[in-house]
Amino acid sequence: MSNNKRIVGIIIACMLSMPVMADVTVSDPKGDDNGHGAVVYPTGKEYKRGSFDLTGLKIQESGSDVIITATFASKVLDPWKSKEWGGNGFSLQFVQLYINSDPSGGHEKTLPGINGVFGKEDAWDKVVLLSPQGRSRLKSEVNTKATSVKADVIIPRTTKARGKTIRAVVSKEDLGPTPMAQWGIQALVQSNEGYPAPEDLLTRKVNEMQGEHRFGGGNDWECDAHVIDMIAGKGTGDATEVASQHAALKDFCGPDGMRDKSEGKRSVLPMVYPGKQ
Repeated sequence: MSNNKRIVGIIIACMLSMPVMADVTVSDPKGDDNGHGAVVYPTGKEYKRGSFDLTGLKIQESGSDVIITATFASKVLDPWKSKEWGGNGFSLQFVQLYINSDPSGGHEKTLPGINGVFGKEDAWDKVVLLSPQGRSRLKSEVNTKATSVKADVIIPRTTKARGKTIRAVVSKEDLGPTPMAQWGIQALVQSNEGYPAPEDLLTRKVNEMQGEHRFGGGNDWECDAHVIDMIAGKGTGDATEVASQHAALKDFCGPDGMRDKSEGKRSVLPMVYPGKQ
């Protein structure tokens, strides 16, 4: 065998042994954009029904990039058209995509403002921010409020809204070498907040009482998860997954309305493993 043929054979063998980055697609039921079951939208006209109702998520390889597409029940709008927020074509939604790519470790607490944790077996390794905010604002918030995990927070190169979707492009290298088909994923839908609480990373709280720019149905003592929608069950979009979401997002408030210290935990959020179904 000539040297050229031997080299070609080695290259082909290496290519065949490389992990395949198979596309990942999950679905979520319509009409479950109510968090733990009682969350209601703000009264402001900007918050149209279905704006935070995640119906699908797709993660696909594209050369050296990975494209993440989140689909909602209604058109993704940009009512405030703030150039300060990056001009990404949307104003309301903020999706945090948590990825478990390495079963040997990871982070259990969510980013500040969500008020949730992942179980030890579902600990996340990377989180991608699908936000209307500009990259400089996102970097500043992460550096200030998520210092201990900032190396694992990924800000997409581009994030754009089109129709009912928000599409983000990130480097495959930033996500790590593990094939996507083996990932555990969780997409938490929040509301973008340009003026967040000092400890929160651009998230809008779910308050007890509804207001013009306030979600209602939560608890003002910070003992509930500030999540409007998420992937639940097996990520197939089956109607039974609504109950799974409500159960995962239940709060741990004590009888006096404050956090029950004896519980010692927040809402435990699950990862979904599409490749293991």
